[in-house]
Amino acid sequence: MNNIYRCEVIAIDGGAATGKSSTARALAEQLNFMHVDTGAHYRTLTASLLQLGAVPKQTARIAAHLKQLHLSTELTGQSALLSINNKAPSNENIRSAKVNASVSLFAALPDIRKFLFDYQRGQLLVAKKYGFKGIIMEGRDIGTTIFPDAKFRFFLEADASTRAARRLKEGVNDSITNRDDLDKTRKMAPLVCSKGAIRIDTSQLTLKDVIERILAIINIKQDD
Repeated sequence: MNNIYRCEVIAIDGGAATGKSSTARALAEQLNFMHVDTGAHYRTLTASLLQLGAVPKQTARIAAHLKQLHLSTELTGQSALLSINNKAPSNENIRSAKVNASVSLFAALPDIRKFLFDYQRGQLLVAKKYGFKGIIMEGRDIGTTIFPDAKFRFFLEADASTRAARRLKEGVNDSITNRDDLDKTRKMAPLVCSKGAIRIDTSQLTLKDVIERILAIINIKQDD
């Protein structure tokens, strides 16, 4: 890894409602790492493109729109948020039903994934700038594509009924199965467990259980 990226990286991947966000945020707070939710990046970009009237099938129009967008980072506590043209959307906006229905379709487009790649890699520089000890990045392709050389890579999973119940508790009613199918079958950076990543089934675990398990693994690896 290039010298400018010499910063500890923890990659957490998995599908919706497997506990990625809760786990990543809690770990970031305990370790004084910067938290980056790449799923929110795709939601933010989706919301912006929808506002411009784009639909996933209009690849030429989307490519033209992307050229007009400037990406920057807004730090809120431990979390780094994506701003587009110096404006960060509200959490309510990027988690609306309309965005939920479209985000996996937009995220499957190679132009969009390429557009975000350098920005996501560059979050290490943002972490260094603000004095964080490292970065915890969550998503669906962190351990396979964004930081495949990260020392610490985890893949969270849970059974379908547990995930559906968690989504309903969050007030979201969508098809996790459909989202999984779209994420796993997209041509570029599909959702898969990266080679060497540690799988953790969170179905019967509390958040505290998951955090303790990951911290124990990190400590063991640091001692190796």
